Amino acid sequence: MASTTTRPLSPESHQEAWEKFGTEDFDVVIIGGGSVGAGAALDAATRGLKVAVVETRDFAAGTSSRSSKMFHGGLRYLAMFDFRLVAESLRERELNMSTLAPHLVKPLRFIFPLTHHLWERVMMFCGFTLYDLMGGAKSVPMQKHLTRKGVLKVAPGLKNDAVVGGVRYFDTLVDDARHTMTVLRTAAEYGATVRTSTQVVDLEVNGGRVTGAKLRDTDTGAETTIHGSVFINATGVWNDSIERMAGKKGKFSVHASKGVHIVVPKSALDADAALCFVTEKSVLFVIPWGEYWIIGTTDTDWEKGLSLPDPAPTRADIDYILDQVNQRVSRQITRQDIVGVYSGLRPLLEGSSDSTTNLSRNHAVARVLPGLVSVAGGKYTTYRVIGKDAVDLAIQDVPKRVPESVTDQTPILGADGYHALANQVPALAQRLGISTTQTEHLLGRYGSLTEEVLAPAAQDQSLLEPVPGAEHYLMAEVRYAVTHEGALHLEDVLNRRLRVAMEYAHRGADSAQPVAEFIAPLLGWDDQTIADEVKSFKDRVEAELEAEKALTDEEANEIFTTVGETRTAIEKDGAGA
Repeated sequence: MASTTTRPLSPESHQEAWEKFGTEDFDVVIIGGGSVGAGAALDAATRGLKVAVVETRDFAAGTSSRSSKMFHGGLRYLAMFDFRLVAESLRERELNMSTLAPHLVKPLRFIFPLTHHLWERVMMFCGFTLYDLMGGAKSVPMQKHLTRKGVLKVAPGLKNDAVVGGVRYFDTLVDDARHTMTVLRTAAEYGATVRTSTQVVDLEVNGGRVTGAKLRDTDTGAETTIHGSVFINATGVWNDSIERMAGKKGKFSVHASKGVHIVVPKSALDADAALCFVTEKSVLFVIPWGEYWIIGTTDTDWEKGLSLPDPAPTRADIDYILDQVNQRVSRQITRQDIVGVYSGLRPLLEGSSDSTTNLSRNHAVARVLPGLVSVAGGKYTTYRVIGKDAVDLAIQDVPKRVPESVTDQTPILGADGYHALANQVPALAQRLGISTTQTEHLLGRYGSLTEEVLAPAAQDQSLLEPVPGAEHYLMAEVRYAVTHEGALHLEDVLNRRLRVAMEYAHRGADSAQPVAEFIAPLLGWDDQTIADEVKSFKDRVEAELEAEKALTDEEANEIFTTVGETRTAIEKDGAGA
């Protein structure tokens, strides 16, 4: 494997970025470090623009780390006759799976169980045929119809009377938080200045034009002002709060919908493929995730405020998911099976219907006033197109010629060479001094950057040891999260760089102390800071577990809001901005 050295998002670059923000002018300043902000950042940077990205908390701290973990082709939008969105989704899915991010976006076999004879099979045949013809079977097999016996052979854990047959089709699986972070790292590789723990607390408007933004370091409370030709508001559900800072209402509003998922061990359900069910309220996915199943999602209105990046999942949410899945499986899944729960807020474009399922899953881009463009809505799958559209509109405020977008031809970090490495796992494992299982794990997270991740282990073999309490990860990954991936806090490492908090019943609590002690020298922490980080993380875990017993959003959110944030200088009036 060729040696790869990338531009790190390190503690040193974090400080350098702050100094640049206060002293340099940028072409484009992107507010928000989620998937849309990442897509816009990479698009702008690869067009030769001088780009800054500011994020209040951590990369993908909100919606973009709380999805169903799929780049899906938009199959269910066929039923809504939204053919443009389906075609766009399939194209983006294929691009990411084959070229842009093959190490992170993997083909995933699905079974769609049928529950009615004849008419449903005919209807699904027509739908899947259209899906395949639109691009759903470009690099994966076409639909295959199965009898009840065929479905139960693949998924023996389903109830015999819950299916009359099924359709096998393919979609994809992705670690959303890792993907978003890697896109932002790729933007930095092309020259973007990217910084977390940086909140926009006000906008500077001169002569009816946005020319600057007042920034606050949400760790230290320090403030500075950044200037740019145009600002892109990519804050998702916090869209309206940024527009209020500009003193003008945009052309669309963003409505929040809560989606909850549970995580259970693979042993809880006997199946060899992902499952997709249609319920009265939402689509229920059962997604394989390593040694676990992710089951969800809910789709409920959220109007309880946006002071935190994620809403509290409630007992009612969890009971709904359990009830829906248990109607279809023979071995009943219980709360005792659950090792993780996560929830997020989808940014939906405001519509006339009261039901969030009918609000638009399409995206919109609008020029709020000169120097400020807002972008919202859409699906994770189409993050690249959304980012491109935002930059296309924003560049009218950039006083120079800007080339066309090239992100459809720009693989993200770790993609180049991945396919060749995936064919050499045994030899690669021997060369790296780790098992084939560990090699496959690392390739699926870092791609061709795997050697860079493990390079420090040549001098320190202890980096090849597993993370205490999370044996599927290596200590080298913890180190890399801080030295190259911009992690500044314990929760950044355990929640998003590693997915410990959703994969282990202890929710990361058993790993907190040893991981905090390990990263302390890298981040310059003293003993008090270590203690504060561990306490903050464990307090959050306890609050989550307590909130999951609450019946209503009001009760659960009240529990959540009693826990302080790790980033203590966040201004709550614009918490996600």
